[in-house]
Parts: sequence; C-alpha cells; structure tokens
Amino acid sequence: MNPVKFNAEPNSFAGRVILITGATSGIGRSLALGLAQLGATVLLLGRDVAALEALFDKIKDSHHPEPGIVPFDLSQDDPERLSTLKQVITERYGVLDGLIHNAAILGDRVPFEHYNMTTWAQVFRTNFESPVALTQALLPLLQQSSGGALIFTSSSVGYSPKAYWGAYAASKYALEGVASLLSEELENTSDIRVSVVNPGATRTKMRQAAYPSEDPASVKPPEDLLALFTYLLSATSGAPRGHRFQSNGNHQPLVRRTND
Repeated sequence: MNPVKFNAEPNSFAGRVILITGATSGIGRSLALGLAQLGATVLLLGRDVAALEALFDKIKDSHHPEPGIVPFDLSQDDPERLSTLKQVITERYGVLDGLIHNAAILGDRVPFEHYNMTTWAQVFRTNFESPVALTQALLPLLQQSSGGALIFTSSSVGYSPKAYWGAYAASKYALEGVASLLSEELENTSDIRVSVVNPGATRTKMRQAAYPSEDPASVKPPEDLLALFTYLLSATSGAPRGHRFQSNGNHQPLVRRTND
C-alpha cells in the first residue's frame, strides 16, 4: 500500500490519545483537525494560548472529542513542567497512543562563521533538546498503548544538511539520529513504532520564511500530509517500524545495518 493513499475509516481513531507539538499552525494544526475528525482525542501543545484556545473551540464546535490544551514553550528548559505534563496525561487519559514532534523554528540562513550562537542555542533547544526531553518523559505512556506511534517531523536538510541552513539543518540531523537510536533500542523491547517524516515543500509560514520569493500556491497544503500521518499513527495500517518517509510515500529504514 502506498502510505499517501491510506484512507482511514471514519471514527477509526476513537479512543486514541495523540499529542501534537506546534499544533496551532501549519502542519500541526492540519493534523489536529484531521485526527480529531477521525475521532482522536488530540492534545494540542503550543506556546500561543489564544491560538490554542481558538483551535480547541473549533474542534469542540465541530462535535469532535474534546481536545486537551498544553501551553508549553519548547524554547525553555523546564523539567518540572515536563514532569507535570506526564502526571496530567497519566491521571486524565492513562495512556498516550501517539506523539508527533512537529514544532520547530527556522533560525538564520547565513554562513556558519556568521551564525549568532544565541540563535543557534535557541534553535537547538526548540528543535532537538525539547523533543528529546519530551520523548523521554512520555515514553512510559507510549509503552502503555497497543500500537503506540512516535513520529519525528524532519526535513530534507535533516537527512542531508546543506550549506547556509545552519542550526535548523544540524538540529534536524541530530533529531534523526535520536530517532534511529530509539528505533533500534525499541525494536525488540516495545511495540512503539518510530518514524521520521520529511514533509517536503509544504505551504507553511516556515516555508515562506525560508523561500520568500516562492509562490505559496505552487506547493502543497498541509492537509495533503494527513493520509501519511494517519497511516503511521494507525494501529492497524501495517506501517513498517523504524523507517524514514518522504511525502510521496517512499521510505527506507532508519538504521543501516553494518557488520561493524
């Protein structure tokens, strides 16, 4: 089956609890709305409380399962907040069926020698360190799920860093490394399916900032990625574990086996 042709049945995500970072705009918002429509209870993580509340209202007004709001600034180091988040999810839901790491910031696109190290640290905090810490904190809850899914949203420059993409490329490259590590660690000890997704050119604010002269209408809308993500999140789709997926459905294993 081509993952981008996956057609989730109505209400097929009923009772599934899925946390989405960067949920208030772009790909994250589209996934939140699409998964809620399929019956999922979506936990909306973002730093803009007003935007979170507006999305909450939109989902509720559409008569989908009541979502959860998680105000959280991933650019800040906050271990206590992570512990509280885990406790709240445990008490309210008892399980986490999916964790989508979608939030990211672009940072600067300049030669490395001119890169501002304060910006570099902020990008790494948001794009790498916080997703790693969040994953570690919530992994026990994913273990409670039958068919839990852990998805890292990456980029073409995360797989093969390019000049002038600075901390963004480096942070995504590091994140893909952690995804590969987890995929191998969990292969024989857990049912959690670890995946990396390169969404490709998508109509988002980040894409517009990276390519200001590009016509937004020339690239796909975020909604076009829903089928791929539902395929990876579904407990019954048969999606392979430990693979890196392109937006067209092509995929390859995260871990390249060697004889070393």
